[in-house]
Amino acid sequence: MSSTAPPIESVTWFGAALRLTVPALRRLMHNRSFVIGAALVLFVALIAIFADLLAPYDPLRSNFRARFVAPNGEHWFGTDHFGRDLLSRVIYGGRISLSIGFFVVVVTGVAGTTIGALAGYFRRLDNPLMRLMDALMAFPAILLAIVISAVLGASVVNVVIALSIATSPHTARIVRGSVLVVREMEYVEAGRALGASDLRLLFGHVLINALAPLIVRLTYVFAIAILAEAVLSYIGVGPPPPTPTFGNIIAGERDFLETAPWTTIFPGLAIVISVLGLNLLGDGLRDVLDPRMKL
Repeated sequence: MSSTAPPIESVTWFGAALRLTVPALRRLMHNRSFVIGAALVLFVALIAIFADLLAPYDPLRSNFRARFVAPNGEHWFGTDHFGRDLLSRVIYGGRISLSIGFFVVVVTGVAGTTIGALAGYFRRLDNPLMRLMDALMAFPAILLAIVISAVLGASVVNVVIALSIATSPHTARIVRGSVLVVREMEYVEAGRALGASDLRLLFGHVLINALAPLIVRLTYVFAIAILAEAVLSYIGVGPPPPTPTFGNIIAGERDFLETAPWTTIFPGLAIVISVLGLNLLGDGLRDVLDPRMKL
């Protein structure tokens, strides 16, 4: 006597990829927040990628005869107190600031996902790992990043490390919450009864079904990293000058805000556009990928 097994809600990595691309992509294309955010992010990313071709001048070349030139046909964004072309510095600054944000997302995604998945699936690891995350979350993220960056020293790598440590606990919490829900579903119990190993269940079925909130979270981490880099650079614990980043450009020109406001306005607008695009992108992804938004 044979029986028909009930449908299983689990998906493989390939199936999940199709679920997150084909149907979701159609809904994303009709989501105004996602379309606008993706366009802004793509615009900023392409400028950063092709900085060598788009920047009209060397961002580090000084010309004291051209100090504080207001925006004109030759220098679209004007020049700074060293006579450096501000447009070129903003373009190259976007490359470094976006690179910092990207690597923070990668490190935070790997670390936060690993810690959250292990804590959510293995009950014995839950308490010690989450108490460690709680200890880190007891400090404001930006304050924790400032302390770590000050201890390690001012450099691009150290900024990535500091921001990754500051943003990983919340990411781990989000992944843990999703894993706690998914691990109790019937298909996980069925896989366990059939003899599937814990690691296979965790990475092959449980984690893939908890990816949606993680993807949304990482878009916000990207935006947070760009803002935090600007804060760290402004107080002197970010990438050291004359390396152009959004934060470094503003920090170097803060004393000339009244006499040459364009030196801070344009890099400030670059930060606004980048962060706004990432936030809109995250909102659109949340609207489409988060099941609770469909209720």
